[in-house]
Amino acid sequence: MNIKPSALLAAWFLLLGLSACDPNQVFEKNIDLKDTAGQPYVWVVQEKPTFEFNITDTTQRYDVYFNVRNASSYGYYNLYMKHTLTAPNGQVLSTLLHQMLLMDPKTGEPRGKGAGDIFDHAFLALPAQQFHQAGTYKITLEQYMRQDALPGIMSVGVRVAKKATAE
Repeated sequence: MNIKPSALLAAWFLLLGLSACDPNQVFEKNIDLKDTAGQPYVWVVQEKPTFEFNITDTTQRYDVYFNVRNASSYGYYNLYMKHTLTAPNGQVLSTLLHQMLLMDPKTGEPRGKGAGDIFDHAFLALPAQQFHQAGTYKITLEQYMRQDALPGIMSVGVRVAKKATAE
């Protein structure tokens, strides 16, 4: 079997790229929002995605991000979303309403990363969060717009990462 050196090098870079993930990341999960009544990408007010993640190091501070993927057809420049953070013992630690700007309010230009008509956003929602007990935490997200069925939101998610130390 004769393999070209360039093919070996390309395969090595591919493997290196696949193994190079963020060492500070503790958890990340996104949930696609289902089609509702024949309309794709609709976040109905009754749908409250819940994310569970495990914390083992209680001395560490963590940054908690909310991920949002939207279509360019989304009808607003912002998204109001409420979170509820629950500790392993069932105690509610925080409930907060967040306003996330998906588009520039003046120009209507999409924010976030994307191309075509799909845009991804990562909003730092809970910076330098400290979790005081080890175990499984829950974050529940709710859309808090004045509309029962909110078209144009494709998925939502949560990312938890160890806060990088300033050097």
